[in-house]
Amino acid sequence: MIVLTAVVFLTNGYAQTLRLEDAINIALKNSLDIQLARNGVSSATVLNNYGVAGGLPTVSATGSDNEQITSINQKFSDPTRNTLRNNAASNNLNTNLTGNILLYNGMRVVAAKSRLGQLQAQSEQMLNSQVQNTLASVMTAYYDVVRQQYYIKTIDQSISTAQQKLDIVKKQQSVGMANNADLFQAQLDLNNLLQAKQTQQLVIDQAKASLLTVLTIRPDSLVNIADTIVVSDGIQLQTVLDKLKGNADIMAAGDQIRINEQLVKETGAQRYPSLRGTAGYGFSRSKNAAGFSLLNQSYGPTIGVSVTVPIYNGSIYKRQQRVAEINVKNAEIQQQQLLRDYTGTIVKTYQAYQNNLQQLNTARENQQLALQLLSLVLQRFQLRQATLLEVNQAQQSFETASYSLTNLSYAAKAAEIELNRVANQLKF
Repeated sequence: MIVLTAVVFLTNGYAQTLRLEDAINIALKNSLDIQLARNGVSSATVLNNYGVAGGLPTVSATGSDNEQITSINQKFSDPTRNTLRNNAASNNLNTNLTGNILLYNGMRVVAAKSRLGQLQAQSEQMLNSQVQNTLASVMTAYYDVVRQQYYIKTIDQSISTAQQKLDIVKKQQSVGMANNADLFQAQLDLNNLLQAKQTQQLVIDQAKASLLTVLTIRPDSLVNIADTIVVSDGIQLQTVLDKLKGNADIMAAGDQIRINEQLVKETGAQRYPSLRGTAGYGFSRSKNAAGFSLLNQSYGPTIGVSVTVPIYNGSIYKRQQRVAEINVKNAEIQQQQLLRDYTGTIVKTYQAYQNNLQQLNTARENQQLALQLLSLVLQRFQLRQATLLEVNQAQQSFETASYSLTNLSYAAKAAEIELNRVANQLKF
């Protein structure tokens, strides 16, 4: 269904209705950022293996075959054994199959495998973070289109009022009760609103293009959005702060601490002896046309143990371990910084969220009062009990109240989306 919807948007020449759910599903499928994050998880999963950590045996095969032509001049106390030969051929063939396994190196393999597991967990958290960021971007862009469409509805209402005002002036002028100045002013007011509507339509088209870009769909695709801004008033500050520990970025920072801790163990393990076991099978043959030995051939299995003991290397390993320990502290500080910054952002966003919610009821009341006032003044203007200026003032009050209500609704919704994003609570 998601694929068909995306194809329809790209191919049909007429507008398709786009719901928020559709937009989210398309973004989750098409988002290039999410695809990159998924690839990161896949890479980390592939690398999370004991072989990469160095804990599995390695097997290698080697072989060589050398042909040589030499001139030989050998003299002995027994002249019958003397050899003089030009361009004598010789062949040396060697093959080996060798297996090598690490038996002990200060638990470095265990630490490395644990680090690879943490890297995989971190990549999954980064994917989760990217999904939340994408959802927030889609929702914010979607409701921005809805906001811009609210604006044009307000302009349409003002155009209707301006048209009524112009019709009234024309009727009054036809009976000699209005002058050309009133007619010209009424026509100018209507023309300005029509021009403002055209400008606002451009803003809507560009907002839709921005949304489609987030969805990774052709930005010139025709879509229709018919929705309203509904703000939830049930978000609590302490609840968001409590869920901050589950934020994907915070958890990824915690994974980084554990990754660095494993690096400390890996680096420290380099200072311990390393024990390796080897086994193999070899075949060697040397064939000569002349000389001391005409044929020398050997083959058979081999087995052995090797120990490497680091004694002194200029304290490199020790210094590397110190740096790794410092990196652990840095990762802890970075997580604390992230917690601090997120906490500050949450508090400020929640303050804006609450303030907008508190103003919404008053803004709705003001918008209704402004609409009633505009209707009343327009009726009085028709009865010549109000002037053109009073009608314009009432119309301006209505536009201001409508724009304020729209802006407050969008700001509250944007704050709601951000709080849910930080709390890792955006649903899809």
